[in-house]
Amino acid sequence: QAQLVESGGGLVQAGGSLRLSCKTSGGTFSRYTLAWFRQAPGKAREFIAHISWSGGTTYGADSVKGRFTISRDNAKNTVFLQMNSLNTEDTAVYYCAASTASSNLGIPNKYDYWGQGTQVTIST
Repeated sequence: QAQLVESGGGLVQAGGSLRLSCKTSGGTFSRYTLAWFRQAPGKAREFIAHISWSGGTTYGADSVKGRFTISRDNAKNTVFLQMNSLNTEDTAVYYCAASTASSNLGIPNKYDYWGQGTQVTIST
């Protein structure tokens, strides 16, 4: 059974950058598509991006395209989310997730495993 642990969240000023990491263990890393979601208070969990074993990527919300980049290091069983030009609307808890599904990967219930989340807060 896979376990996912996020890190790298924190408080940053608008316009700044953060790099989130998610270390996986206990599973066959190569089987999984890995993804990042986020959830702001009072809102539904939002799909950000996913990445396949081979590095193929898909991004979700238009609001993050061009600012956020997902990547993975298969040797380290880790997935990353580089976030640039952050604004207050990016404030949320960010989660990584792992899925063995092959379709509809923008939907949270397609994911088998989740991390505990890391808080990202953007100040003005």
